[in-house]
Amino acid sequence: MGWKLIGQPVPDPKCIILGAPHTSMWDFVVSFLFYTAIGGKANIMVKSDVFKWPLKSVLLWAGAIPVNRGKGAAFTRHLIEAVRKEERIQLAMTPEGTRKATKKWKAGFHTLARALDIPVYYGFFDWGKKEIGIGEQVLITDNAEADMQRIKQWYIDKGVVGKHPALFDPY
Repeated sequence: MGWKLIGQPVPDPKCIILGAPHTSMWDFVVSFLFYTAIGGKANIMVKSDVFKWPLKSVLLWAGAIPVNRGKGAAFTRHLIEAVRKEERIQLAMTPEGTRKATKKWKAGFHTLARALDIPVYYGFFDWGKKEIGIGEQVLITDNAEADMQRIKQWYIDKGVVGKHPALFDPY
């Protein structure tokens, strides 16, 4: 497909892998193919209403976890307990939380990482350079706002471009 693969699978059995910029449904396809090609298997959260025939079995096979995003704090508590029960789970999450342009990124991954004491890694898909990869581990502190600004800056400095560039706005 012309993509350059950068990095190795994350060595930690439990972790969060950030994925940005998320501007297209194709981000999942390219990311899934990339991580599988380098020997990894990540899980993703997908809106539960998408888990209908014919997609349900394909999504489950690909590691998708059905979620109801409307539950807020209860959802987060449920996810924390679910991850605790797993021996191995590498959860890929998009900090933007949507494919639309948004300045406010979601900090759910930060909450999960702190509650579970698991590492977070940068993941990226650059449609401009056709590069996809795993970056270094993200330093997570008790200051979510400062961490989020640092994370956004990492993506800005990397110069990543989404499939739909106008929909990626980390500023």
